Amino acid sequence: MNPAQIEEAGSILQETAVDWRELVAGSEGFLTGKQWRGLYRQEVVWGEMSRLCVGQHGHVNNVMYNRYAESARVNWTLNFAAMDPQHKAEWTELMTPKSVGLILRSIKTDYKFPMKWPDRITVLHKLRDNPSENSDHFILDVMILSEAQRRPAARCVEDIVTYDYRTAKKSPLPPFMIKKLQETFKLQEEAKEKNSNRVRILLDRVRELEKSSWDRPDAKEDFGSANQ
Repeated sequence: MNPAQIEEAGSILQETAVDWRELVAGSEGFLTGKQWRGLYRQEVVWGEMSRLCVGQHGHVNNVMYNRYAESARVNWTLNFAAMDPQHKAEWTELMTPKSVGLILRSIKTDYKFPMKWPDRITVLHKLRDNPSENSDHFILDVMILSEAQRRPAARCVEDIVTYDYRTAKKSPLPPFMIKKLQETFKLQEEAKEKNSNRVRILLDRVRELEKSSWDRPDAKEDFGSANQ
């Protein structure tokens, strides 16, 4: 490779190393900024390993992924209290049984690979659909990222119900919540388009680098010299 090709390869590696969360998760519409993260680089501890699998081939207990998702979902919800100070009290009360709250109706977890200690995780949530005025529940997609592997260790799907503890019945999403979630869904779509385009550009750059270096008819492999 000539100096220009080496510089281009370094530039590609730099971008993928620094912005890998945006490229992996952002390209699917997950918002990766500080104000949106449920958990960020949280340390995986030894006690979270499966008791049946400790040792060389041990991995994080499957139950822990649901706990990661739950903790991140609470933080994701409370993040709105900071972004919407006018309704800070209402957002905070969603996590309590005082009035209208959020209840997990179901969760489905898809394990991608056996994550091991030591590692760190980042957990992100996104709305699957744009909520409407009549919505009494919403679906959240969850991505649990391994910081060591820089890829999803697991994915979850959470079905969240709005519940009024005062009447002991399901309740439509409050107007303040619908407004903010609709704004969030719009931002997700914008992030998906932006980061998907970044991925396409990076792939094109990699392909051009391949064609200009080794993937061409006159390319010859350099095996080095025994005298070196």
